[in-house]
Amino acid sequence: MTANDIRAVLQDELGRIAPEIDFDSLDARADLREEADIDSMDFLNLLTALHVRLHVDIPEADNAKLITVQGAIDYLTAKLAATA
Repeated sequence: MTANDIRAVLQDELGRIAPEIDFDSLDARADLREEADIDSMDFLNLLTALHVRLHVDIPEADNAKLITVQGAIDYLTAKLAATA
């Protein structure tokens, strides 16, 4: 799975949680919770959705690595490459 594929999954899942978000206007390096105006429960729901959809374990200790769009893409790309 490419970084673009992961970005599309992230966009799709974030759109389910907060459909009013314009994903393309988000700053990929900014805190996703602030950029998308989602609370911590929504963020955890996003991580759970990514886990289910991509079959990737995301330990709680790694949550901070997914706090930005780019961080999430980088993290998930590395995790998926390690399991391939």
